[in-house]
Amino acid sequence: MQDLVTVFGGSGFIGTQIVRALAKQGLRIRVAVRQPHLAHTMRLMGDVGQVEVVQANIRDEASVRRALTGAQAAINAVGIFHDTGRQKLAAVHVDGARNVARAARELGVERLVLISGIGAHTAGAAAYVASKAEGESVTRAEFPDAVILRPSVVFGQGDKLLNTFGQMAVYSPVLPLIGAETRLQPVYVGDLARAAAAAVTDPACAGRTFELGGPGVFTVRQIVELVVAETGRRRILVSVPFGVAGLLAKLSAPIGLITPLSPPITAGQVEILKTDNVADPSLPGLADLGVTAPMTLEAIAPTYLYRFRKGGQFADQALTAA
Repeated sequence: MQDLVTVFGGSGFIGTQIVRALAKQGLRIRVAVRQPHLAHTMRLMGDVGQVEVVQANIRDEASVRRALTGAQAAINAVGIFHDTGRQKLAAVHVDGARNVARAARELGVERLVLISGIGAHTAGAAAYVASKAEGESVTRAEFPDAVILRPSVVFGQGDKLLNTFGQMAVYSPVLPLIGAETRLQPVYVGDLARAAAAAVTDPACAGRTFELGGPGVFTVRQIVELVVAETGRRRILVSVPFGVAGLLAKLSAPIGLITPLSPPITAGQVEILKTDNVADPSLPGLADLGVTAPMTLEAIAPTYLYRFRKGGQFADQALTAA
């Protein structure tokens, strides 16, 4: 019988692709999510009985243990970008990561992978990155052989990066650029998923940390220019000083605390954009996990940004600019 892999956060943007990659390898997958009734379609990603969906909240130790019982491996792909009314960065990225790692060790789970982020080792980092760093620390303390994957910004259908700017391009003639010259190394979500599937099945990865960046490095300005070009719209790009961006983040912070909506910008995002988000070449990367031909931003972005064109998928970009 094939190994059983529990994927926490398996119905999210990254988790969904990880489940798909594991299913292609013929593994059995247990998708552990807070609201199983919203993730029932996950069962369609594999053969009959290959994918099961269970309730689990990584802040609740008992539910974590139930989700891990009988599993040979686990992937923690749970993550949030900012505090909300109920979800806090420390509770999810630190306490939750500790719960998963501790339960995995105590229940005899053989392999554990944590999805973290580039910059998680940086001292004095923003709250989001700092919580990821502490999550790495507590995971390794509880499960020393855990594999840590640190992706750069992740793109693909359903991402928070390109889609946000695409949506803004539809309604606003002016697009703000925070950290316009900050460099990013976007990694395709499908490549990250393949890397995670390799990491959780290869014993040689035990205890190692990988930094995962795509084949191209772009400034924030270049990424937004690409989005605008794909939408076929003429838009003015305006650089926003970090001081102004920080003030806007403070003013919009209550949105995420008192409503289910995400604020347009958070203090953490502003801090993150002050520093390049590029993979450390001294650490192993995608190629070391078998992803030798990663997808480029230019190849993937058009496959989902077309919906922001005035005429849709088959519109001529040169004729729809407005």
